[in-house]
Amino acid sequence: MKPKAKNLILDLLLARDGEALSARECIAAGALFGIRDNNVRVALVRLSAEGLIEASERGSYVLSATAHELADEVATWRRAEQRVREWGGGYLVVHCGALGRSNRSALRQRERALKMLGFRELEWGLFVRPDNLGDGVAGVRARLRKLGLQGEASVFAATDFDAERAARIRKLWDGKALTASYCKLTAQLESWMARAATLEAEVAARESFLLGGKAIREIVYDPLLPAPFVDIEARRAFVETVHRFDAFGKAIWRSSHGLTFKSDIAGQSARPH
Repeated sequence: MKPKAKNLILDLLLARDGEALSARECIAAGALFGIRDNNVRVALVRLSAEGLIEASERGSYVLSATAHELADEVATWRRAEQRVREWGGGYLVVHCGALGRSNRSALRQRERALKMLGFRELEWGLFVRPDNLGDGVAGVRARLRKLGLQGEASVFAATDFDAERAARIRKLWDGKALTASYCKLTAQLESWMARAATLEAEVAARESFLLGGKAIREIVYDPLLPAPFVDIEARRAFVETVHRFDAFGKAIWRSSHGLTFKSDIAGQSARPH
């Protein structure tokens, strides 16, 4: 599946960890995916106009401060398993009932922030998730607000839900589907790495970028649920495999296209929208 020029550029910049990316490198990467030179140049102009990238010097670009806020959250996928703790049975709750919905941009940011941290809507304006994140209430509140949740929203911990609500909370996530996805993607990544040596260099670079991006996106948006919601050992195995695949993909891009990456080979996991 061919990515859009704007998305490809953001992916590459997310992977550069603050280093500039030249227009020439963007065009070369675009050619790998069949994207025309002019489309890449137009995308650079539009991203600059939207405030997502800025020129570092003539013909080179870096992510803007706005885009970096999301990029910082994306980068936490590497520490996903270190950001959870044993679950004590309580929940984190966000109440958004007093917030308006007319500002579509603010609404999108709010929904994305809640989704990225695994919250699901229990009742209108009331979002919950298991309280197993190592950041605690204060840390989660800060992360949500950094990602766009308005300050008027209440963020707190809660226990002792009534039996009916407790039962509904357990059904907000499909734990079996999540566990099955961990196993399926782990097998897919392992299988690809095993046959990568048989692929042409450009095919390997293109496929590693797309497949790696899909895997990293799964981690970024994974709710990081505790047991018994999901099989946490299956999730740990998946995350470990993505780490190895990321290093594998970066080596392919270095050898075939000369691009140097300090972090994620496929930042499309959560590019700014």
